[in-house]
Amino acid sequence: MVKEKEITIYDIASKLNISIATVSRALKDDPVVNKKTRKKVFQAAEEMSYRSNYFAKNLRSQKTNTIGVIVGTLTSNFQASVISGIENVANKYGYNLIISQSSEQYAKEVEGAKALFNGRVDGLLVSLAFDTKNLDHFESFFKKDIPLVFFDRTILHAKTISILINNVEAAYNATNHLIEQGCKRIIHITAPSNQNVYTDRLRGYRQALEEHKIAFNKNNVIIGNLGFSDGAEAAKQILKMNPMPDGIFVANDNCAVGCMLALKKASIKIPEDIAFVGFNNDPVSEVIEPNLTTINYPGYEMGEVAANNLINHLNGTSNIETTNTIILRSEFIIRESSKKIKQNKF
Repeated sequence: MVKEKEITIYDIASKLNISIATVSRALKDDPVVNKKTRKKVFQAAEEMSYRSNYFAKNLRSQKTNTIGVIVGTLTSNFQASVISGIENVANKYGYNLIISQSSEQYAKEVEGAKALFNGRVDGLLVSLAFDTKNLDHFESFFKKDIPLVFFDRTILHAKTISILINNVEAAYNATNHLIEQGCKRIIHITAPSNQNVYTDRLRGYRQALEEHKIAFNKNNVIIGNLGFSDGAEAAKQILKMNPMPDGIFVANDNCAVGCMLALKKASIKIPEDIAFVGFNNDPVSEVIEPNLTTINYPGYEMGEVAANNLINHLNGTSNIETTNTIILRSEFIIRESSKKIKQNKF
């Protein structure tokens, strides 16, 4: 199959019998070219399936107006809301997005970073994979002074901004609430502690236990990948425990719901037998019965803040190296899944 010839501004100029310079200016919507001529050029360009040569322009300007985004998974409601926030800001300032998914694997994150660097992105927004332990694969960005902003899962670095919530405080509030509901044997289901998010949530869990003089037991921490099926697998472990826990704090809602459903199938009553708290305030938290107590994690706002900070740096209105960490506010939402103590009705 013979590849069709790429249409150029020379072809448009020939069709309309006008100069190449006029076509070039018209396609840039330059008011030097009268409105009627501009309209004819745009119409001809569309009819002829003309594509602007952005690559050539980028080589001249050293700017692509493209931002790279690396996330663990695109199926996460939280990450999807972050990307929506990023896209809203990027579109407003005329930037396009190239999104790379690491599938929560360091090796794929490395590949994605390399591809985005070679694609000449102007800046990079990253939520690190579960197993990422260092930032070596971003050194090429640092050397070229290509700005990086980390969100959610972060590693502190002098040339980056980290945008997150106070995960220690949020986890403390979740665990403290379970204790206030009378729970004394509280399980924490989480991910490997390579990332700040899960290290901090574990720390908040431990702080609440210690404050109430409840001994920390490492066997009460179940580590997995926090998927729906991982919640069901955690339920199998929990059902074998003797004594059974009376409270469970899970580091995300999807996993919490998987665990809740598996336990309910085994005739465990929630919250009467086991009270539950999740994390993220995903839509599924209000679908599961009983509705899941959770922490509202402002994903859309996080995306907007991340994109604004990156673009402000690119536009020269701020400097990433003067601000290392931005903490966003989270909200603890109490629903029926954790209410062991019923309120008296008068």
